[in-house]
Amino acid sequence: MKETGQYIQPAGGRLGVLIPGLGAVATTFIAGVEAVRKGLAQPVGSLTQMGNIRLGKRTENRNPKIRDFVPLAGLEDLVFGGWDVYEDNVYQAARKARVLEPALLEAVRPELEAIRPMPAAFDRRFVKNLDGTHVKSYITKEDLVAQLRDDIRTFKAQHGCDRLVMVWCGSTEIYHQAGEVHNSLYAFEAGLRDNHPDISPSMLYAYAALREGVPFANGAPNLTVDTPALLELAQETGTPVAGKDFKTGQTLMKTILAPGLQARALGVKGWFSSNILGNRDGLVLDDPDNFRTKEVSKLGVLEDIFRPEDNPELYGDIYHKVRINYYPPAGDNKESWDNIDIFGWLGYPMQIKIDFLCRDSILAAPIVLDLALFMDLAKRAGLSGIQEWLSFYLKSPQTAEGLRPEHDIFKQLIKLENTLRHLMGEELITHLGLDYYQEGVETLS
Repeated sequence: MKETGQYIQPAGGRLGVLIPGLGAVATTFIAGVEAVRKGLAQPVGSLTQMGNIRLGKRTENRNPKIRDFVPLAGLEDLVFGGWDVYEDNVYQAARKARVLEPALLEAVRPELEAIRPMPAAFDRRFVKNLDGTHVKSYITKEDLVAQLRDDIRTFKAQHGCDRLVMVWCGSTEIYHQAGEVHNSLYAFEAGLRDNHPDISPSMLYAYAALREGVPFANGAPNLTVDTPALLELAQETGTPVAGKDFKTGQTLMKTILAPGLQARALGVKGWFSSNILGNRDGLVLDDPDNFRTKEVSKLGVLEDIFRPEDNPELYGDIYHKVRINYYPPAGDNKESWDNIDIFGWLGYPMQIKIDFLCRDSILAAPIVLDLALFMDLAKRAGLSGIQEWLSFYLKSPQTAEGLRPEHDIFKQLIKLENTLRHLMGEELITHLGLDYYQEGVETLS
């Protein structure tokens, strides 16, 4: 039976994409969209642009592009802006990031040079290996939030935007856990006035965005919108949030391979992961406190897929280690090594080794695009708070309190696609398939 569907406001007008942190990921994303708009390249890796979605039964052969199925903002309607601790325009920042070829950057140079960062909200205590020079002055964090909100409103007016989204592409902040100041909106706002040391820059951007009704997606493992205070604000303002940490590189491989091992009931004794990278992210993660934030994000993936408490014979003794090493010559071309010790029938040992020579920003850029478009869709559909259906893109998916996150990328994709079907009034797909073989069974498959 076909569902009713949900009212979604039209995607007319311009959509502003605001980005805290105009480094390698953000500049690769912006330059890429500009190149696609000029017909110079294809948006490979973007589900919203290149992915298909099946509708109805397999025999109906309905497989439209997602962009043709749901009312997403068009690439031609996107406008870019953001903040950074360095004053380079996006062209200059992209050249320094050394991700994209100079010829491609030259082809979109005028568009990139026109995007200049706004001074950033910065606190070096949270990112000790960066020394920002293009930063805001303030007396209290409440004043700093007021400046960010003014930036948001000014950008929207100057660029004629109908709607805005914000995607955090800034650096990984130091590891810290939620405290009393994060437990309620009242306590958080008092902390802004009192310059509480546990309110990080990413929280300031998220608070400013949510106060303005702007959806916020967190692309780093920072403690940000996964706090009671900011979730309370998201519900109060009817604003979607999603987090956290873009799923690229090594963790992407884990969420593809580990579900396969678990599905075949193959045991795992150990999983050793090592990385080398030399971009700004690598420099930041060279500090132990910042690495700890990333480590916690990366370590939780296997535990939630294998669930050793449910399968102690297969995964009860797994040893999981993650290493990230700063190696400047690598630049953005990260190399990750995985050694996986598995065992099969009668306990006989086997090994899997992966050497993934990936490009972090190339993998992250389409995630930024999809999150921006889907978060805007969620806002227009009247969704607010945690958007768990976007876990597909995130390394440490945010869920409602008490819910264990789903890390299996294939289950995440089913959830994402069924959410889109639900929004558009299409039947959900269970893949059961009995109706093809048994008369009288009406379950969709």
